Amino acid sequence: MRWRLSGGLLLLAILVVFPLVCPAPVIFRPGEGWTYEPVGGSGSKWQRKRAKDQLAVAQEAYDRGSYRLATKAANRVVSVWPLSDYAGPAQYLVGRCFEARHMDERAFKAYQIALTKYPKVANYDEILGRQYAIATRFLGGQRFRLFGYIPMFRSMEKTAKMMQEIVANGPYYTTGPQAQLDTGTAREKEKKYPLAVKAYEKAADRYFDRPPIASEAIFRAAKAWEKQALRAEYDQSKAGASIELMRDFMELYPKDPRVTNALDTIRELRGEQARGAYETGRFYERYRRWQAALVYYNESLSRDPNSPYAEESRRRIELLKPLAETQVKRIADYELRVRQRASARAATNAPSLTPPTPPGGGTNAPATNTPPAKP
Repeated sequence: MRWRLSGGLLLLAILVVFPLVCPAPVIFRPGEGWTYEPVGGSGSKWQRKRAKDQLAVAQEAYDRGSYRLATKAANRVVSVWPLSDYAGPAQYLVGRCFEARHMDERAFKAYQIALTKYPKVANYDEILGRQYAIATRFLGGQRFRLFGYIPMFRSMEKTAKMMQEIVANGPYYTTGPQAQLDTGTAREKEKKYPLAVKAYEKAADRYFDRPPIASEAIFRAAKAWEKQALRAEYDQSKAGASIELMRDFMELYPKDPRVTNALDTIRELRGEQARGAYETGRFYERYRRWQAALVYYNESLSRDPNSPYAEESRRRIELLKPLAETQVKRIADYELRVRQRASARAATNAPSLTPPTPPGGGTNAPATNTPPAKP
């Protein structure tokens, strides 16, 4: 026991007097976070005492393709000298490093930090363009990555949010209008057509003085409503909304080459409205609601008298007219009897207007002071 205690004390003394230098590849530095230092690597040789020199190290590493070292050096500029003139370019360089490593989501976030924290950065427009290029890749189907490395899933929801960040960063820059339109495109790919229409209408309102953008926005909004209308069974309000937007489009931009397409869309949607009204009429007919069925068959005819459903609607109208008239008369008779019974009950329960006879056979006439006549 004594020998073990002596050995332990001796080992402790050796560790205190002669500390071991253990290589630690993962190092935490206050203000910089965790960084990786390869064993036997350059260690702190990449660190500089001035922001300008540190950024030069980062740029040199980026130019020769050492993106990890460049990221580390640029991050040090941002963390140690956040208020210097070199912090904005360093943050931009962080985004470039992530983009070069095909880590687009991290690159987008790095660019976003550069735009929000350093809005006076010289290449603001270029950074917006790089953000838009990244978001466009995701819009085209590029997968988001787990932990920044493992491709996992596509997400139009996240893509739409990226596009909205780009719009917020510069609504009237080159990328702003197109990013607003692409927000609607992302929502359409999600099949969230009301949100797509909302995005397109916002583009039309905000950029009304830019005819190429405004016309595109109105046309896309109308087509988005059309897609939803073709999915609806009984609710044809979406078709009506699409028709109204197409009419606005033709009125505002009569020389647009898509006017012919707009006319075709209106004709198609008229036929869809006729189909929807016909199907609704069939629904009410199955439940023997003849009058309601007649209403929708007539609506089907008014929507498009030349549709494939027009002839059948006419035939159903002629067949159901006598049934509807009989049904309406039966309902009217029933309602009349109900009112009569209600009137009878009210009359039976009403208080009598003749005063009741008092006990003793007298009357309720008020007494007078006139004396009785003499015999």
